[in-house]
Amino acid sequence: MIAMLSELEGLQFNEQGLIPAIVQDHKTGDVLMLAYMNKEAIQQTLETGETWFYSRSRQKLWNKGATSGNRQLVKSLCLDCDKDTVLIQVDPLGPACHTGEATCFFSSVHGETKSRNILLELAAEIQSRRQNPLEGSYTSYLFREGIDKVCKKIGEEATEVVIAAKNEDPNELKNELADLVYHTLVLMDLADVTTDDVVRVLRERRSKREVPDNE
Repeated sequence: MIAMLSELEGLQFNEQGLIPAIVQDHKTGDVLMLAYMNKEAIQQTLETGETWFYSRSRQKLWNKGATSGNRQLVKSLCLDCDKDTVLIQVDPLGPACHTGEATCFFSSVHGETKSRNILLELAAEIQSRRQNPLEGSYTSYLFREGIDKVCKKIGEEATEVVIAAKNEDPNELKNELADLVYHTLVLMDLADVTTDDVVRVLRERRSKREVPDNE
């Protein structure tokens, strides 16, 4: 996929034959998790395009998301200058942390952490709910009902946004806009349209100066 293990000669594994691997969201730059890899885990990662690690507690390989569905699609694999650490940039298909948090590094002990892109996190969670339906989940319910139901909800939410704006109620407007954005992301996933697709169109329009101010 990216390279064969023979092209990664010079990797500095520790005495247990392991090397730390930092996993990063390639869109947001967020550090998602830290795990360990051996040669076989690296080879599996390169061959499958998904992250594989070595569990020090269970003493065996594991494929991230194989059980939960929160897989990580590999976009790139890099080495640091000493070749003793691996950096893997991924497209996460759900939360990285077993707690349900997007990243394992969510507990701040000093200073303020940079805000993560909640829209990308929400889009990833919606995608995960489509692939792995959850009983009692409203998102899973929408996917079961299908595109007609989702489109109806978008129409309702758009109307409520207009009403909130006309009422000049900022708090109501924020909430209705959030509802509209959420249902729009559900529709996008149903239609296999990604946030990258939308961003690409916006960039093309901007470069051509075709974004009207009155839309």
